Amino acid sequence: MTSSNNPRGLEPEDAARRLAEHGRNELPPPPRRGLGRIAAQVMTEPMFLLLALAAAAYLVLGEPAEGALLGGFAVVTIGLVVVQERRSERALEALRALGAPVAVVIRGGVAQRLPAGEVVPGDLLVVEEGARVPADARLQSARSLAVDESLLTGESLPVEKNAGADGEIGEVFAGTLVVAGNGLATVTRTGVATRSGQIGQALGDIHIESTRLQRNTARLVRLFGLLALAVSLSLLLFHGLMRGEWVQGLLSSIALAMAMLPEEFPLALAVFFALGAWRLARVGVLVRRAAVVETLGAATVLCVDKTGTLTENRMRVAWLSDGRSEARLAADAAVPAALAPVLEAATLASRTHSMDPMDRALQALAGEGLVQAEVGHFPVAPELPAMSVAHGLAGGGLRVATKGAPEAVARLCRLDPTELAAVLETAAAAAARGLRVLGVAESRLETTLPASHGDLKPRWLGLVGFEDPLRPSVPDAVAEARAAGIRVVMLTGDFAPTARAIARQAGLQAPDHVHLGSELDAMDDAAFSEAAAGEGVFARVRPEQKLRLVQALKARGDVVAMTGDGVNDAPALKAAHIGIAMGQRGTDVAREAAPLVLVQEDFGLIVDAVRQGRRIFDNLRKVMLYIVAVHVPIAGLAVLPLLMGFPPLLLPAHVVLVEMVIDPMCSVAFEGQPGEPDLMQQPPRPLSEPLVGGAQLALAAGLGVVLLSLCMAAYLLARAEGVGDDVARTLAMLALTVGNLALVASLARRGRAWVRGNGRAYAVITVGAAAIIGACVGVPALRELFDFGVPSPGQALQAMALGLVGGLALELLKPLPAVQRILGRQGPAPARSRA
Repeated sequence: MTSSNNPRGLEPEDAARRLAEHGRNELPPPPRRGLGRIAAQVMTEPMFLLLALAAAAYLVLGEPAEGALLGGFAVVTIGLVVVQERRSERALEALRALGAPVAVVIRGGVAQRLPAGEVVPGDLLVVEEGARVPADARLQSARSLAVDESLLTGESLPVEKNAGADGEIGEVFAGTLVVAGNGLATVTRTGVATRSGQIGQALGDIHIESTRLQRNTARLVRLFGLLALAVSLSLLLFHGLMRGEWVQGLLSSIALAMAMLPEEFPLALAVFFALGAWRLARVGVLVRRAAVVETLGAATVLCVDKTGTLTENRMRVAWLSDGRSEARLAADAAVPAALAPVLEAATLASRTHSMDPMDRALQALAGEGLVQAEVGHFPVAPELPAMSVAHGLAGGGLRVATKGAPEAVARLCRLDPTELAAVLETAAAAAARGLRVLGVAESRLETTLPASHGDLKPRWLGLVGFEDPLRPSVPDAVAEARAAGIRVVMLTGDFAPTARAIARQAGLQAPDHVHLGSELDAMDDAAFSEAAAGEGVFARVRPEQKLRLVQALKARGDVVAMTGDGVNDAPALKAAHIGIAMGQRGTDVAREAAPLVLVQEDFGLIVDAVRQGRRIFDNLRKVMLYIVAVHVPIAGLAVLPLLMGFPPLLLPAHVVLVEMVIDPMCSVAFEGQPGEPDLMQQPPRPLSEPLVGGAQLALAAGLGVVLLSLCMAAYLLARAEGVGDDVARTLAMLALTVGNLALVASLARRGRAWVRGNGRAYAVITVGAAAIIGACVGVPALRELFDFGVPSPGQALQAMALGLVGGLALELLKPLPAVQRILGRQGPAPARSRA
């Protein structure tokens, strides 16, 4: 490593060697699945195996056209999954490309700008205002250096840095922002070895949970799969042993298995989550793991970080006082004339072109009319936390403005005990309101600055208070969350008065009940769990305490959403059921840990995401009811004619026609349905509530039996009229198709079907289904491929009328409260009290 007194830095050859030795200065990218692995996973799915088996059976029978048709559907199955996986990968790559950091280093005595990923241990790093520190480094020289470490600590105020100091004061850390001064630093750690990288490594120890919906759906598919296997094997044995038609029996049993296997369940999940992610992306919410959108709709607790999440992470002058009068300043408000000298002096006590957030706030409020002619300054020092800046006067002499900690500036002004007590009392009252308070003073000198800062004898002018403003969307978002039965908890590393003030402004529950991090350390697990479940605000908490709080809430059965933008938030982001990171200002570690990223960093979008999650679950329940219901007539039409001694009615090609064309399209129609009017006035659903429970299965099965009965009626009436098997099959398919579409319209809303329309997607689906059935009947080649016939107009209208009646059976039951509960209507959300 280069010596601290070597201004040349590393030689280029040495830097290249170290890059090869230590690797790039970046976190390792997440693992990526290849096309082969994705395809191999799809080929283990039951529906794919059934399609392949049916295609092979058709080839054995010498019917290559039918085999090719089913083989094509198998390829489509793989393609759908591959497209979805690649879409997710591209979203992640776009997220990682939000910014391309650069660094300035000295190599071979020459300053050069290069990608931050090429910084190596031993590099001599140029640290300057406005730049992000690319790696952990030890300061070799520093001039008035201040660093914003809020991404690591949660504290929004800059930290003063000094070269040669022990501990963290003499170091700068990767990801932090230099807000004032400059310096040189020798890089000590890069990549995963940095402090932010070490926090990132902690993420690997936390298990990423699949959502409850994914687990419940997988369980339901396994149940139906086992049932389909048992019934299909029984049909195969019946056909082979009783009729001696093993190959035909195999095709019929495959058709029955395909009819009973609800492969649309995972497909509907993929469609709903992909389109839900697309809708959220349009308003600035990037979804990295789409299934988490559904879990967000079940959230009971929303844990939020203060800095940069509830607040804008920028300072604003909010209060001025001169001891005789004071004023609270709203955004863009004019400064009272009596307090203008305080603002002017505080602004003159700021360095020109400063990156310090308080300096920038003062300069923005004072405007461009205030001329700063800086000729010298006294920087902030540990023994005197105040800054004085001297400006030359047109007629000669100096105007020296001073600002800093109120007690330090008061000491410079030599205030008497009574005056000092009044100043400190006023400052303490302002700090209790969450303000960052500085004292302001001014002196006039006829000559140069004194040798020591302490030799100044300025005149006391007053106090100036700063606040990190609340985001405008926060109060309404918090109120809507409360109306939806969601508890909002603030976890921050900031001081208790600031946290208390922000909690009041945001409308959080019990804002005056503040739990300090030091108090949490003293609690055993039982007391900690009780504190986590209670109302209040958590201040001065460390990253490991945030993680412990999230885990305690999860242990109590809460569904936890966690928002944050800093490295310090990342472990809790990943441990939560739903992590929500800030995209513009957030670190790579936080964004990688969170399945949701607010690219536009608007807190109000979180509630929009909750609403979207609830709508998705509500519509998913409707589509799952539909899938179960429509599988009953498909399975019944595949097996009942055989049991009644008739030829097979539905073969694999017919089942595929229904399930691979009509059903996925109807899933899109359900996804496009708007949320029910009372969606955000209902409580979060219980964690134990399945997407499809016993009551839902019973209702769906009953609806399916009704539709099956009327489709069989159409089939039996046709046979009674003496038509051929191909025409009878066509009439049954017409009844099934019309009943299918009517069932979609009936299940799509808890109110009456077609009262408010079912959207453009439903209209397109209806036209598309009609066109497909029309082509299969009207085009000779397709008619022969599917073994259809041409019915008379009267026969077709009769079959379609029977299907319509069967599909609308639910309309008779909708007025019943029990049916409304099964469809998802719950009582109003419980009111959450405000202390």
